[in-house]
Amino acid sequence: MKITFPDGNIREYESGTSAMDIAKSISPKLAEQVIVAKVNGNVQDALRPINNDSTLQLLKWKNNDDTLDKDAKSTFWHSSAHLMAEAIEAYFPGTKFGIGPAIDHGYYYDIDLGDKKLTEEDLEKLEKKMLELAAQKNNYLRKEISKADAVKYFTEKNDPYKLELLQDLNDGEITFYKQGNFTDLCRGPHIPNTGFIKAAKLTTIAGAYWRGNEKNKQLTRIYGITFPTQKELDEYLALVEEAKKRDHRKIAKEMSIYTMDDDVGAGLVLWMPNGTVIIEELEKLAKETEEAAGYKRVVTPHIAKESMYLKSGHLPYYAESMFPPMELDGEKYYLKAMNCPHHHKIFAAEPKSYRDLPLRLAEYGTCYRYEQSGELFGLMRVRCLHMNDAHIYCTREQFEQEFKAVNEMYLKYFKIFGIDKYVMRFSKHEPSKLGQKYINEPELWKQTEDMVRDVLIKSGTPFIEVADEGAFYGPKIDVQIWSTIGREFTLATNQVDFAQGKRFNLEFATNDNSTDVPLIIHRAPLGTHERFIGFLIEHYAGNFPTWLAPNQCSILPISDKFIDYAKEVESKLKQHKIRCTVDDRSEKIGKKIRDAEINRTPYMLVIGEKEIAANAVAVRKKGKGDLGIIAVDELVKQIRKEIEERMG
Repeated sequence: MKITFPDGNIREYESGTSAMDIAKSISPKLAEQVIVAKVNGNVQDALRPINNDSTLQLLKWKNNDDTLDKDAKSTFWHSSAHLMAEAIEAYFPGTKFGIGPAIDHGYYYDIDLGDKKLTEEDLEKLEKKMLELAAQKNNYLRKEISKADAVKYFTEKNDPYKLELLQDLNDGEITFYKQGNFTDLCRGPHIPNTGFIKAAKLTTIAGAYWRGNEKNKQLTRIYGITFPTQKELDEYLALVEEAKKRDHRKIAKEMSIYTMDDDVGAGLVLWMPNGTVIIEELEKLAKETEEAAGYKRVVTPHIAKESMYLKSGHLPYYAESMFPPMELDGEKYYLKAMNCPHHHKIFAAEPKSYRDLPLRLAEYGTCYRYEQSGELFGLMRVRCLHMNDAHIYCTREQFEQEFKAVNEMYLKYFKIFGIDKYVMRFSKHEPSKLGQKYINEPELWKQTEDMVRDVLIKSGTPFIEVADEGAFYGPKIDVQIWSTIGREFTLATNQVDFAQGKRFNLEFATNDNSTDVPLIIHRAPLGTHERFIGFLIEHYAGNFPTWLAPNQCSILPISDKFIDYAKEVESKLKQHKIRCTVDDRSEKIGKKIRDAEINRTPYMLVIGEKEIAANAVAVRKKGKGDLGIIAVDELVKQIRKEIEERMG
């Protein structure tokens, strides 16, 4: 059989050779690092035989750029859930098991312990048992099994939860996985053996209704996380502690940035005045940047008819993520889940020639997506989003420059916000899924993926290639960034679209008087207000740079007799568009300073007798302490410089 690797290299192997054996043929050291394989875009056990010509990716815990591989991480943590279950069964025989999936950070298992209640001491015992079992390096063994035999096995184990799961499965769909003394109903995949797991921490005990239904029995849910090294676990736990301090929900409440209300609805953000200031500053930055880059601004409605989303192809792919339709005059209308079809209609509204291209249409568009209630999380997962969206319509000859310019825009933003660690995930299609998950245009897929790769290589942009994660209409770049505490975010996207132009009959007159269809670039460098502001709150721990801070200066008179002068200072600062407030409460100056620090105000201006006499203020700056007495005019210049240059 022929095995095609991500770099295009092709090697021949005997049919039935496993990915692990292929890894060993390349390098014994590589084989020691391979956690799982991706065969024809599908993740499967590295020990599982491959029988036909296939594409193959050998996935390690970390990519070459030192980022965690998403599929390897998920497999590692799902296998860890099985290891934890084996430890539980060793200490608590007769435990009944629900489900044990991997999650974004670790894994959990829902279990029925009967009348037994777990304690923190039990978690410590289970952690030690997990590492003891891991050291045995037991293989995760996959076995296809008939439904009758599976039912017999779990009937003998008296496990009603597995028997219920089996009701939805048929012969040919059922597999068991066994490691050591534990056997589970599982689709897989799994890591080669338990020896990869070197460090374990069980973090939380919680309650969870079976299958998320409150009418069912409440099970015990144990959360945990594992790593290939103790060092990584220690670093992770340190970050968790820091992340608790930086939780955007906690800080946003302290700073009055946003609120949510049951009467408004879950996942629908109400931006308070302080949050609105941040939004307006980000929009100002985006508009300045986009205007300088030749973008034209548009505004589109929040709803549209069903026919448009059928034409775009979004409804068949994204119906579950859209709010239900509204009936009006015999037509179905949907809340807008994406801006692109609206922008295509603007392009089509007037005839275009090659002289009009590239045409760059930008909008901070409001979109609505029906995220499942269990997935909603602060500003990170919401149902109403304000997106820094734009669509670039260009010729194929213009594509390289336009795509490169978008990437350069990302880099400019990264510098402004102090984002030092980032990577572009180049998401491609999976050839075996053409016509199902992806538009069936193999030549266009190859052509556009080659174009994207060439731009990334030529511009020296760090990127990794990921199969089977493209948009349905073309390859895309997902921009992964890391905050100062190492938390990873998907900030934005940069997508190539070779399909929508045809669907919407978009065309332009060429220089030889024929017509052609434009190539479309979808881009959103700042993502959405919601996700990006959530990121920034945690990135800065609420200590926004002066240009972005909701309140840039707190003016703090030592006593009531200095309030009039404080008001004069406030008026002067506001004349120069510096956001400021006077704390005229009858409180001691120490409390005023502490409250300003809690509110994370960049500048605190203390006013007493000496300051009035000198027509000045005593300045304390966040992170730098006392700066001494500074004349008001001089301070205005200093603050305006920080604002205008968007200094970090």
